[in-house]
Amino acid sequence: MPDIQSHAYHQRRPHDGMFPMDENPAGITTMLRPKRVRRGGRALSTLYFAYTALISPERLESVTADAEFQFIAHLPETKLVFPLANGKWEGSLPSVRAEAGNTVWGAVFALSNGALEAIDETEAGEGRAPTQAFRAVDREGRRHPVVTHAHVDEVAHDRVPSREYMRLIVKGGRHWGLPTGWVAGLEEYVEDPLF
Repeated sequence: MPDIQSHAYHQRRPHDGMFPMDENPAGITTMLRPKRVRRGGRALSTLYFAYTALISPERLESVTADAEFQFIAHLPETKLVFPLANGKWEGSLPSVRAEAGNTVWGAVFALSNGALEAIDETEAGEGRAPTQAFRAVDREGRRHPVVTHAHVDEVAHDRVPSREYMRLIVKGGRHWGLPTGWVAGLEEYVEDPLF
């Protein structure tokens, strides 16, 4: 495995600051074409919002080396849910859905050289489809069109999350400096229940 410390997505670290609450577009739709980051009229890359195990640097590196960390952000009015049973993981996998009063934090990466296709394939293997229904809000309150992945079927209730999978998300959240309260909330899925 290549030395992941040398890859571009380790070059920039997140910063601190306050953020405003924002509105979330209704519903989740399957993405047809990703929006591109443009500089001087030229498309550079797609912005990808990672909140699944792909937020872990090692896990992302195992899928693509063409992801460059940009900033941490949140999906306002969005909830982390666990609708996905998967044979590879003991427990359910996460997804997001629009829901008032909730926020999902993650890391935003610029993808190039076919990285989105590799990520789409990995996410599809875990039951999620690409969507552009959400806008990520950075620490300065700027909204960004992003591609993320979500389960498209409605689920009446959450299932018990996979502890191993959640450990990868916690590790990635710590690495990128997601808010302490968010990471602490994720850790509750990893710890043994008290009762």
